[in-house]
Amino acid sequence: MAENKIYSINGPVVTVKGRTGLAMMEMVYVGENRLVGEVIRLDDDATTIQVYEETGGLSVGQTVESTGGPMCVTLGPGILRNIYDGIQRPLPAIEADMGSFIQRGAHQAALDATAKWQVHLLAKPGDTLAPGAVFATCPETPAITHKAMVPPTLSGKVTWVAQDGEYTVTEPILKLADAAGAEHTLTLCQKWPIRTPRPVQKRMAATRPLITGQRVIDTMFPLAKGGAAAIPGGFGTGKTMTQHQLAKWCDADIIIYVGCGERGNEMTQALQEFSELTDPRTGKSLMDRTVLIANTSNMPVAAREASIYTGITLAEYYRDMGYHTAMMADSTSRWAEALREISGRLEEMPADEGYPAYLPSRLAEFYERAGYVQALCGAEGSVSVIGAVSPPGNDFSEPVTQNTKRFTRCFWALDKSLAYARHYPAINWNDSYSEYLGELGDWYYDHVGQDFMACRERIAGLLLQESSLMQIVKLIGSDVLPDDQKLVIETARVIRVGFLQQNAFHPEDTFVPMAKQLKMMEVILYLYDQCAALVAKQVPVSKLLKTGLFDKIVKIKYDVPNDKLEMLDGYRDDIDRQLAAAAQ
Repeated sequence: MAENKIYSINGPVVTVKGRTGLAMMEMVYVGENRLVGEVIRLDDDATTIQVYEETGGLSVGQTVESTGGPMCVTLGPGILRNIYDGIQRPLPAIEADMGSFIQRGAHQAALDATAKWQVHLLAKPGDTLAPGAVFATCPETPAITHKAMVPPTLSGKVTWVAQDGEYTVTEPILKLADAAGAEHTLTLCQKWPIRTPRPVQKRMAATRPLITGQRVIDTMFPLAKGGAAAIPGGFGTGKTMTQHQLAKWCDADIIIYVGCGERGNEMTQALQEFSELTDPRTGKSLMDRTVLIANTSNMPVAAREASIYTGITLAEYYRDMGYHTAMMADSTSRWAEALREISGRLEEMPADEGYPAYLPSRLAEFYERAGYVQALCGAEGSVSVIGAVSPPGNDFSEPVTQNTKRFTRCFWALDKSLAYARHYPAINWNDSYSEYLGELGDWYYDHVGQDFMACRERIAGLLLQESSLMQIVKLIGSDVLPDDQKLVIETARVIRVGFLQQNAFHPEDTFVPMAKQLKMMEVILYLYDQCAALVAKQVPVSKLLKTGLFDKIVKIKYDVPNDKLEMLDGYRDDIDRQLAAAAQ
């Protein structure tokens, strides 16, 4: 086959003339520096390639080299604790080799080929292994045991097994003869195309919540394990900080954090915080169960488009071992902008606001890879996806936000006015919603409390009443309201400040267990009910406010330690005593 030569270069888009013999979505090496690229269009007389690196220095006439396969990630022990770019190049290894700046054509193995892993073999000669079967384990970090699995496309009878001991990711540890008699050598690692979802036995209903310790999420707008959520918000509303909180505290086994087109200083902050933070589950470093994919805004735009596929493929790999994984994509708007830029260079017909017409289908393909499943090995695992959206000018009607709402069942709308008022998380309780509430009700009933959903509904109802009353207050003031409506406004203030607002820097408030969330709701509603009974007896609200009870309930989140919930029982006695005195 004749050598393929570059015909034209347009930013990250390279064209090769003639019949090239390349396949759609095939990975190629472009130019003398062997830049990584991917075939994105095939015509009769031309092939278009998307290059994932800076194309400065490329020239017409340089060669394009075929690899014979699609863009893949390498899956095996050593992924956790690592920091990758959008196409799974390990940034610490590149820094050690090249310094602080990645030079074009950097080729570093995704996994350290010299590291030895203590491997325990589970299979023996004569065993028949199905696709996805676990045949060996090794401790990847103190928090996570890595399970080496038969690739999903392979099955057969074991013909040879190595002894337990130390092996690198490339050394053979098992041989398998398939149905046709061909022998396959398996190592600790395997490759998988990033744009192809990994297969599972079956998808299951999402009936367990992803516990985050953030009250406005866990109680008001919960996300199920295996679900998908969107966090839309303009600049400065706290999208990144909210995702950091979720990554630190959610009860997923594995965290995949993708900084997709984010500013470099934000990724630096994430790296520093995650490495310093102690994992509440193990007492060791949070990085022991975290992978960071850093594709900052000054990195090549095409790699940004690939980064979320790289992240979700890593998440699916650990899901297939039976782990619950959570992927944070920050932000999908930057990813969509990369799609728009490449689409423009391909001279495709633009749709809304210049985005390509296939934006909705690409978003659907991404979010559909979330799910609670029974993996091929028989274990249950999940991938939960939390995607941040950065609508320009805080306009939720723009295409990325609107299309994301179509494919996610949980919507945490961040509010600029709340953020400027230092109310964090700045999730607006009137604009947000979760469609998982009905499916999670049984779990809350069995594991938190029988009245959890009832309390949650009453809290939501009071906030809704306050929202409608504030329209009247803005027009004519609060003095004209009857006392029962004034009480609703005061109770809603306690809910907003004392329950929904949370302090990430306070040791008792940064993470709140579900039991405390329920008890806090019960105390707030008990105060409201007792005050409502007195208001019905013509006791003025102003007199009830003078007791200081409302301000005291606001401070429950700080005053009651998470491990001393019995202290909350004393608040009811205090409410009864002080209200009885006020009613005299």
